[in-house]
Amino acid sequence: MFSVLVAARNEAENLPNLLTDLAKQSLQASDYEVIVIDDNSVDATAKLVLQAVAASPLTLRLIRLADQPNTPTGKKAALQAGLEAAQAPWVICTDADCRVGPNWLSSYAEVVAHAPEVRFVSGPVLLTGPESGWHSLTGVEFAGLVGVGAASIGAGAPTMCNGANLAYRRDAFAAVQGFAGNEHVPSGDDEFLLHKLHAAYPGSVRFLKNPDAIVTTAAPPTLAAFLAQRVRWASKWQHYQAAAPQRLAVLVLLANVALLMGLVLAIARPTLWPWVAVAWVLKLGSDAWFMQPVLQFFDRQRWLWWLLPLQVAYAPYALAVGLLGLRGGYSWKGRSVT
Repeated sequence: MFSVLVAARNEAENLPNLLTDLAKQSLQASDYEVIVIDDNSVDATAKLVLQAVAASPLTLRLIRLADQPNTPTGKKAALQAGLEAAQAPWVICTDADCRVGPNWLSSYAEVVAHAPEVRFVSGPVLLTGPESGWHSLTGVEFAGLVGVGAASIGAGAPTMCNGANLAYRRDAFAAVQGFAGNEHVPSGDDEFLLHKLHAAYPGSVRFLKNPDAIVTTAAPPTLAAFLAQRVRWASKWQHYQAAAPQRLAVLVLLANVALLMGLVLAIARPTLWPWVAVAWVLKLGSDAWFMQPVLQFFDRQRWLWWLLPLQVAYAPYALAVGLLGLRGGYSWKGRSVT
């Protein structure tokens, strides 16, 4: 039923946890295979997978990009190699540094079995880490992205998803020529495909609103790591072909910059304070209204209190990340991307 693809680069520390989780799935082992694609790791990732192949009850395979001459590097190249080896009609993707629950695959199986028209499924992702202000701030921001992605899918205008938790039909991937047209963009193996499949098959995209489907991944430990991740994500915005995600990105940026400018103008002209206060109350109130069910789904209602400090920081953060993303150039997993 499923081919689980895991693109991995230098993940010897994290990958054993994911492989253990995949071996404990409630779905019968005969209903899925796991393919790990080693993207030219310089650590023991490949050796670790080979050891697991010998001991695992799963149908587990290793593909090494280094063994395939003239093969490009990067996540898209890794996933493409995995797709060519996959045998199931459905592909499910996650990242090597993620954790999944025992009913993860079963939750996808329910959707596939009861909705034959579906060709792409986006799943929920939750940031984990030690309880701290930093973790709460990044956690609520990330949960907001997941919520917006789910809402846009429900509204019939998909904008975003996360490659750490998604699934699609192999034949649909082939029909839209997969990653063709954006191979040169290092990021976007998830959202470009989402937009392509929605355009080719309207109404075929679903969000998997099931707690069993939640994939967890560690939050960036430092501000530098967080910004590097967000710049990598932002670098793909200028390559969007679909209008909905472009309009949403501009709307979010302008709304948050306007709130910040309102504070600056109110300091210069105190008569503006009532209007600025109303704008902030409306924005924070609408954010809280939207985020409450999202955080309830993730059992993180306590993060709701972090919307105010997030709002204060969001305008300069969004401006900086957006500009750096347009400029391009960042380092990721030991590679410099220009």
